Amino acid sequence: MELQKKDIRKLSLTELEEFFLAQGDKKFRAKQVYEWLWNKSLKNFDEMSNISLSTRELLKVHFIINHIRVDLMQHSSDGTIKNAVKLFDDKIVESVLIPTTKRITACISSQVGCSLDCNFCATARLKRMRNLNADEIYDQVVAIKDEAETYFQRPLTNIVFMGMGEPLLNYANVMDAIDKITSHEGLGMAPRRITLSTVGIPKMIRKMADDEVKVNLAVSLHSAINETRSRLMPINDVNPLEDLAEALSYWYSRTKRKVTYEYVIWAGINDDERHAKALAKFCKIIPSKVNLIQYNPIDEGEFRQASQEAVDLYIRVLEGQDIIAKVRKSRGQDIDAACGQLANKNEVGQLSGTETQD
Repeated sequence: MELQKKDIRKLSLTELEEFFLAQGDKKFRAKQVYEWLWNKSLKNFDEMSNISLSTRELLKVHFIINHIRVDLMQHSSDGTIKNAVKLFDDKIVESVLIPTTKRITACISSQVGCSLDCNFCATARLKRMRNLNADEIYDQVVAIKDEAETYFQRPLTNIVFMGMGEPLLNYANVMDAIDKITSHEGLGMAPRRITLSTVGIPKMIRKMADDEVKVNLAVSLHSAINETRSRLMPINDVNPLEDLAEALSYWYSRTKRKVTYEYVIWAGINDDERHAKALAKFCKIIPSKVNLIQYNPIDEGEFRQASQEAVDLYIRVLEGQDIIAKVRKSRGQDIDAACGQLANKNEVGQLSGTETQD
């Protein structure tokens, strides 16, 4: 009977040490292998050059490395690169490289599809098929890091969890991936270079604070009026703004880190002074800043980009309350790589299956 091989990257360093000791080998072998996997991002055992051939063969008997593959790469006219990433089970997620003059940002996914029903987002139209494993999240970063160096001759500087899925609904794997990305044994990126974007799940924001997570927190807000926000984001029915405000206050009391609110203004929905003033009031709960994001249409439906006059109104109201507000222009629209557009149009058939729980 053939041995069922386990993905070696599911093992901790301690578990690797235990494996080698059980095989009658030296404990330090584990650290060598761990470095190849997480610091050097190796994809196969044969390239582990400082490990004996017999040890490499032993690893191949017992383990596999389920690394991702960039199945399709699309280049935008503005330099943005979108990857269709094939996972070991042939499911597809998308990640995006966003270049600017000062930085190169990796926008990565945390789930295959999404279980939230935000009415303005293309990803929300896909069923959530499964959570991504920590190594699959890590691999997206490595792929974009390599692309940054290949196509721009510059290093990857920032990471945002703003791709497909809600990262706080895949908490354990996301935090494990962040550890691999930031630790000295991994990629060694500074936590301050990473931003986790969430729709705002109060109990998980509190958990982040209790766990002393060092990354930046961004909240997709889009309205500071419950009635409007629930229309846009049904999760607000069970996690209303009052609960979110309490969780954010707790976050700030524990971390002393300001939050960023991501906010899209839509014509006829939240483009008036009442909504602008409500946002300004919400921003006063804890130190914060606002990114006003250009809307990227996903169909011919009710959501339309607001006028420049509405954007100017928001800027005037927010700056009048000494709140930092910036207008973020979208990147990669011509390849459907902008905010809210990630929907696997090339592989949508593979994402129409039944939702599963991890």
